Amino acid sequence: MNTAAHPDDLPGPLWEPGADRIERAQLTRFHAWAAERHGAPAARPGDPAASYAALHRWSVEELETFWGAVAEWFEVRFGTPYDTVLADPAMPGARWFPGATLNYAEHALRAGEDPARADDPALLHVDETHEPRPVTWAELRAQVGAAAAALRRLGVRPGDRVSGYLPNIPQAAIAFLATAAVGGVWTSCAPDFGARSVLDRFQQVEPVVLFTVDGYAYGGKTHDRTETVAELRRELPTVRAVVHIPLLGTPAPEGALAWDDIVRDASEPVFEQVPFDHPLWVLYSSGTTGLPKAIVQSQGGILLEHLKQLGLHCDLGPGDRFFWYTSTGWMMWNFLVSGLLSGATVVLYDGSPGYPDTAAQWRIAERTGTTLYGTSAAYVMACRKAGVHPGRDFDLSRVKCVATTGSPLPPDGFRWIHDEVAEDMWIASVSGGTDVCSCFAGAVPTLPVHIGELQAPGLGTDLQAWDPQGRPVVDEVGELVVTRPMPSMPVRFWNDPDGSRYRDSYFEMFPGVWRHGDWITVTSRGTVVIHGRSDSTLNRQGVRMGSADIYEAVERLPEIRESLVIGVEQPDGGYWMPLFVHLAPGATLDEDLLARIKTTIRTELSPRHVPDEVIEVPGVPHTLTGKRIEVPVKRLLQGTSLDKAVNPGSVDDIDLLKYYERLARTKGVSAD
Repeated sequence: MNTAAHPDDLPGPLWEPGADRIERAQLTRFHAWAAERHGAPAARPGDPAASYAALHRWSVEELETFWGAVAEWFEVRFGTPYDTVLADPAMPGARWFPGATLNYAEHALRAGEDPARADDPALLHVDETHEPRPVTWAELRAQVGAAAAALRRLGVRPGDRVSGYLPNIPQAAIAFLATAAVGGVWTSCAPDFGARSVLDRFQQVEPVVLFTVDGYAYGGKTHDRTETVAELRRELPTVRAVVHIPLLGTPAPEGALAWDDIVRDASEPVFEQVPFDHPLWVLYSSGTTGLPKAIVQSQGGILLEHLKQLGLHCDLGPGDRFFWYTSTGWMMWNFLVSGLLSGATVVLYDGSPGYPDTAAQWRIAERTGTTLYGTSAAYVMACRKAGVHPGRDFDLSRVKCVATTGSPLPPDGFRWIHDEVAEDMWIASVSGGTDVCSCFAGAVPTLPVHIGELQAPGLGTDLQAWDPQGRPVVDEVGELVVTRPMPSMPVRFWNDPDGSRYRDSYFEMFPGVWRHGDWITVTSRGTVVIHGRSDSTLNRQGVRMGSADIYEAVERLPEIRESLVIGVEQPDGGYWMPLFVHLAPGATLDEDLLARIKTTIRTELSPRHVPDEVIEVPGVPHTLTGKRIEVPVKRLLQGTSLDKAVNPGSVDDIDLLKYYERLARTKGVSAD
């Protein structure tokens, strides 16, 4: 796809916020206040699109003023004041709020300081029984205070790493907040990760404390993890203390501390005031090639970015209930816990996304009174395929927004939410990344929703689409770039002393400009369309095409469970573009289905999108966070050996990749 349809040629919006909703939005109030106090352009009554465009332009052109205003609007508590907002705007290396000290956990627990909210739920924990269990603000503050005091007794000091091998349970949030309170650096993996995958991550950062579970429940079954935990203890020599959380009811192993003993002595938390750029956590790239990148983000940068994103873009506040299906191995868990910053109740679900049936997440949204419900685009499409009717079968009257991420939400997904959940539903397809632990583009409560499009770039995010010469393009496909710094960009990678790995990851193609690795279209009406990863983007005869566009078309067919399309540049200058299809039970790749696949792609996209071959496969490989693996499969098909193409610990099923390696040999491609 070389050009996008011009907005004037497209149908009108699927949804528009009413005047009362626009008026109540925090974004509207912030805009009026910023215009009065900080020189932002005044809103244009009756024209929310022009109002937001003007506010966004101001937010990126007056970066220091904007972020200073965000800190003031959300009443950020600085232990010591800052000298200036942005000392050096060059990327990488921008220095935000030098001189300032603060503490993320203090802000996350701030709502609990109000006696009137002490007994309100801060967390709602839901497992596969789908019965919510509350942790009140008073209980959360007391347990974080106790855990922080215990960490200090264990010798944890600012900058020390604390790790969690934990599912999405209250204890994980408490351990993280306690770590932040003492100035430690949190890092976590979900317990469905195998030992090698965890060690590839934790060994890089050398934790001193390890929080673990004995196992977890998923899909109606329990999964014992005691042997994995024992291996982690053996292979992490820097760990001085292990804290055991008995989800399966087992006693603490020898030498480990019991969770109940850690949180027994309830106390008010003490918050270490740390520099603005002090590390808050380490997140990890998917690690499909080599060791996962250990991405360090700061206490202050995440605090400001998440206050902006959750408060202004997601319109979260006290009284809201925030549920996003995620695991502790994905950045969305960190983003979800940050819902506490807004004073909202955070819903933590620990279990399968589709147990006991495909409608599970909608049932949880109903039972928890969720107001903002986030999930994956893949789940939405699975519900559509399974004939789920959420609006008919569940009381979702409190849900004001359904948000999706993980991959672009196809147009059919927008239509399905509109038709099957509620016609008056704000649909927020968002796109960002672990690299910034936030969104580049997505939710704006005052703007209309157009099918297949993200509403707008985020405030303070100078998002553009660039052609290969580094020129911005509109209504055409280009590289997703961010031309000015964001506070939540990594302060560094762990074990990257000269910063070379960090620079190579984002700044190699366009020096001084963040290149994220996605193909996007920025439309002339200000919306954004995501086309898939640019490093695996299809490029036929110089025409670039997003893999996501093909997936959206093909996976409408009921016989196709999942698909994977790869463009392989060949040594003789040729280009081979196979489409791999994982069929639904009972389906057969016969001549009829083959013809329908090709006709669907040709009709809905273009003849250029039609693959050279359609190949049935036993499955599509994913990263541990559920993303389709495209680049390593491409490398295998180009002849790279499996051990060089992928880190085995980063994928959900290494045997599937062996299948693609064997396929490469049958195509006559030899390994390196």
